[in-house]
Amino acid sequence: MSGGLIEAETDFDSLATRLARRARALASAHIAARTLARRDDARRWRRAGLIWPLFAKG
Repeated sequence: MSGGLIEAETDFDSLATRLARRARALASAHIAARTLARRDDARRWRRAGLIWPLFAKG
């Protein structure tokens, strides 16, 4: 080992943007699932976007 420090740069603005986008997707899916659950609609279990809201299609 060289004993030197590893230098890393992080773009915190980009990270915050990505985290906010993920939080919006989760919140949207949660609201939609709760709405369908309130109506006792079984389709909430067949909608991939509600079950896995953070995974993109294709």
